[in-house]
Amino acid sequence: MNDLQLDDFKTDENAAMVLLVDDQAMIGEAVRRGLAHEDNIDFHFCADPHQAISQAIRIKPTVILQDLVMPGLDGLTLVREYRNHPATQNIPIIVLSTKEDPLIKSAAFAAGANDYLVKLPDNIELVARIRYHSRSYMTLLQRDAAYRALRVSQQQLLDTNLVLQRLMNSDGLTGLSNRRHFDEYLELEWRRAMRDQTQLSLLMIDVDFFKTYNDSFGHLEGDEALRKVAASIRDASSRPSDLPARYGGEEFALVLPNTSPGGARLVAEKLRQAVAALKIPHIAPSEGASLTISIGLATMTPLLGTDCRQLISAADKGLYLAKHNGRNQVGIE
Repeated sequence: MNDLQLDDFKTDENAAMVLLVDDQAMIGEAVRRGLAHEDNIDFHFCADPHQAISQAIRIKPTVILQDLVMPGLDGLTLVREYRNHPATQNIPIIVLSTKEDPLIKSAAFAAGANDYLVKLPDNIELVARIRYHSRSYMTLLQRDAAYRALRVSQQQLLDTNLVLQRLMNSDGLTGLSNRRHFDEYLELEWRRAMRDQTQLSLLMIDVDFFKTYNDSFGHLEGDEALRKVAASIRDASSRPSDLPARYGGEEFALVLPNTSPGGARLVAEKLRQAVAALKIPHIAPSEGASLTISIGLATMTPLLGTDCRQLISAADKGLYLAKHNGRNQVGIE
């Protein structure tokens, strides 16, 4: 049932839309007359069982009255067809039989019928059954609609939380991880490497002569340069476990779990060359120069009782060496 029909009926819990499928027009007329004076019950009649599914899809009944014996199509087969079609699989079905037969009744319920009446039933009983099954169906639709709305709400909340988490973990200028997230991640990977006795590498990256760049070209150009350097660092992070971060100011970091000194050196050199290839104009160390970075590299296999700050300190010393030896190079303590 679509939302429009649900809205049409939800104002009255006794409202019902009945579809009778029976090859005998006299039965259809008798049921129509029996329901004619009942409030909020709409009646539709289908004499051709081959049109029953399409009729049900079109009028969207809340109850189907289904004759069991019809020429050309067995009523039980039709009940199974209702249950196999996504548009009718949950609509309550009351089968109408010419006699009270336990075997036929059992077969009808096994096929998917909700109720069984000997035709023509007493009008009071028929109306009561129609209203009961219709209310149950409308409750099911409302419950499913509420559940879908709940799932949508939950997904929206999850999406919002993920966005907030990314914002909390991200540096606003570059989009890389921020310092807080870097500290948490490095601590996590340090413990993992300690447990597994694997190597953990860290690159500390600094933009050369950045204060001079800012003073010469302005802070807006400085921000744009940092974004371009950050993009190169992100590109150098080839594995999901690698974490590029803005450490502070013009200084960046790249955490490389389970990476040897040789592997880290290859990443560092590739990154240094990538930034140089950007050819961002600079006036330092001399007029006509391009923006470059210096990188400090350290690799450790953590031991029990050690701290990840030791890795940061070692990478910082490598960065100092790179700066001291002329910049635009990789330093290893």
